Amino acid sequence: MKRSLSGRVVLVTGAARGIGEHTARLAAARGARLSLAGLEPDRLATLAGELGAVWFACDVTDQASMDAAVEGTIAAYGRIDAVVANAGVASRGTVATGDVEALVRTVEVNLVGVMRTAAACLPHLITTKGYLLIVASAASFAALPGMAPYCASKAGVEHFANAVRLEVAHHGVRVGTAHPSWIDTDLVRDAKDDLPSFRETLHRLPPPLGSTTSVERCAELFVDALERRRRKVFVPRGVALVYWLRTLVNSRPAELLVERQARRSVPVMEAQVRSLGRGFGTTTAAALRPPVEEPPSAGFIADRYHHR
Repeated sequence: MKRSLSGRVVLVTGAARGIGEHTARLAAARGARLSLAGLEPDRLATLAGELGAVWFACDVTDQASMDAAVEGTIAAYGRIDAVVANAGVASRGTVATGDVEALVRTVEVNLVGVMRTAAACLPHLITTKGYLLIVASAASFAALPGMAPYCASKAGVEHFANAVRLEVAHHGVRVGTAHPSWIDTDLVRDAKDDLPSFRETLHRLPPPLGSTTSVERCAELFVDALERRRRKVFVPRGVALVYWLRTLVNSRPAELLVERQARRSVPVMEAQVRSLGRGFGTTTAAALRPPVEEPPSAGFIADRYHHR
């Protein structure tokens, strides 16, 4: 059943750019009231001004920061009807040679950040019988060398959501997972710019795993999920086939095919990462570098935005 987003309060993490930004824009166009959380205050403030939304400088790996964003949203709107747990990063390099702090940070943001987001938001979603959309990935069930922490975090996110779904179903809360393949965002463009080996790998992958989807199309499917409270979202839709064939995708014969390519591609990729001298893409590195500003007080938010 399709539910109108008009008047509904939607909180989006990782809202400053990419999938989060475009999902927020489209949800606002459908009448939703937005709360935007992320690490880039200037971009968030600009987007919030365009959408008539509230925003919070928020690090999803810090519970106090996440709680403050949720409390500010409640102060502004009085409720939360849906949450898009979208914040995510992708490190560079293999476990053997990569920057271990970047590898760990990837799991902290992508998995622990989702846990903290869910813990902060679920009491309010229970009140509204709301919807939680957790952004996983096609990497939840299809692994590639050089993406170990990303794959681990997204596989963890998928199963975390599966368990949470069972925990809150009796409250009327629905939980969905989104599984995008490559989306035309700064994160993916940075990887293509940084690593020629990554571009070559994409060319060799069969569709839909080798295709890149526009961020606008991804946002359309996410907003459709918000309206229909979907259990699974695949972007592009063909990723559903990979999901249903995941046992074959992760079988030993399939693994042998990847290993054959990895003998050549992994050393090349490792050399390219070493030459970069950083564990993340330029956009991600810039967002993670500055300290997160303290979010405005709940009283300030309520006074300024409660009428929206």
